[in-house]
Amino acid sequence: MAKSDGCDYFKRTSLFWIVVVTLSMGYFTCIVFVPEKIPFELLGPFGTFCSYLVDNYANVMYKGWLSAWAVHLFEALIALKMCSNKGINNMATRCMWFFQTFLFGFASLSLLLKYDPKRPKQH
Repeated sequence: MAKSDGCDYFKRTSLFWIVVVTLSMGYFTCIVFVPEKIPFELLGPFGTFCSYLVDNYANVMYKGWLSAWAVHLFEALIALKMCSNKGINNMATRCMWFFQTFLFGFASLSLLLKYDPKRPKQH
């Protein structure tokens, strides 16, 4: 079995974080852009709270949505820098880290931060 030098290290984030972040950002996007499609009355107190935010703070919600994506972009750029620092120089692998971190944020970035290329893998 050939040994990898770590230049193509990639680990997918857990399914839990994929589902949580996708649903959260999807719901946030719907609240900002198509709140009339969300049945707030079926969501109980959470729906009442979200409806109140939409009715009274739509501009703040939009800025929060933009900020959330800006933070994800910043984390993705940090992931690219961390790839360089950790010797991951395969372009396809770096792109996978960038896009995964852009979509799932710190759930992905934390995996890259934990990676230590100097420590051999335990099998």
